[in-house]
Amino acid sequence: MGAVDLNKAYLYKFQRLAAWSGFLVMAVQGVCFFMLAKVQPPIDPEWSAIQVQDWMIDNRTGILWSMVICSFIIPLEYLFVVTTSWQMRRIERGWGVLTMTQVLTGVVAPVGFLYPMFMLSAAALRVEERSPELIQLMTDVFYYSYVGFAFVFCVQVIVLGIATLIDSRRNPVFPRWFAYVNFFLAVVLAPGAFIYLFTSGPLAWNGLFAFWLPCLAYFVWKVATPLLLLKAVTQEEAEADNAEKAAPVLI
Repeated sequence: MGAVDLNKAYLYKFQRLAAWSGFLVMAVQGVCFFMLAKVQPPIDPEWSAIQVQDWMIDNRTGILWSMVICSFIIPLEYLFVVTTSWQMRRIERGWGVLTMTQVLTGVVAPVGFLYPMFMLSAAALRVEERSPELIQLMTDVFYYSYVGFAFVFCVQVIVLGIATLIDSRRNPVFPRWFAYVNFFLAVVLAPGAFIYLFTSGPLAWNGLFAFWLPCLAYFVWKVATPLLLLKAVTQEEAEADNAEKAAPVLI
């Protein structure tokens, strides 16, 4: 195997590993946020400062350990983002506007997970030494930045959906139905922008439209996308092999 063949082999291998990293990040984050830190489902926005402080005291260890675990795992989301962008690049046949928008919005995604946890971990570190009002304020900032930040993700999935629809290849990179999955996710994420106005009801940070529907839709998307990326990488590898076999041999 020559150097070029070796590089191609690693290209496809790394893309497959990167696609699987999407599953890993979702699984680990889910365990940390739902079971360890217990920040999901979100607490009631109308809790008193004392209730918030008592909740954080009970979950202090889980919050801090979640921050440690997520510090190692969530950066792997960058691999997933880059592989998604690489496959979009095949559709645009270069680094076009849609692909570059996906790259830039995707780069922000891990920050949207980690930065809110930085704030919550800072509150949890000395939770019994700080006033309940300060703990409540830092918890508010956590949920505002974690749930509300999801709105930025709308742009990322919209451009991915558009790229899927405009793919004119005989064998498209992504199936057409995937475009509508992305558009649906963008729609259900949009209500997250309204959590700053409500402390109860479906548009509060623990509400049906601001949290539960987006959470379910994101789960579906985060399962479907890595599977489709794995299929797209296999397709790319097959196309490269066919092109190499069809190339004229120079004697």
